[in-house]
Amino acid sequence: MKQYLSKEKFEELKTDLERLKKEARKEVSERLKRAKDYGDLSENAEYSEAKEEQARVESRIFELENILRNADIIRKVSGKETVQIGSTIEVRKGVKFVKYTIVGSNEAKPETNLISNESPLGKAFLGKKKGDVVEIQTPVGKAKYEIMKID
Repeated sequence: MKQYLSKEKFEELKTDLERLKKEARKEVSERLKRAKDYGDLSENAEYSEAKEEQARVESRIFELENILRNADIIRKVSGKETVQIGSTIEVRKGVKFVKYTIVGSNEAKPETNLISNESPLGKAFLGKKKGDVVEIQTPVGKAKYEIMKID
């Protein structure tokens, strides 16, 4: 599955992956070695904790490799007439104006108006033009957004 990432997020995840492979793996390996030196592994809490940490590290490495392998870098779009991933839009909801940036799911932070292309709101905006009205069903009823500007 495609993962939409900004260049900055791609680099951040790549750095995290390198750190996990070089540093975290080594740290876990050293913990396992120390725990084995304590003797009986069947009742060794230190060993069990180190094995759990090893599983977490390896799982995150696998996850990051998958994300980066399937990454599609979002290019900042300008002058486009339709909303796309990477677009920053200004919308009017009633009398209130709000700016949203459409990002991939890994970068979504709704509290800072970075909305995922996979979210109901993000999906509704994609492909729309300035002046279009988007209607979204929310838990409290329907919400209407008019697209005022696309950057």
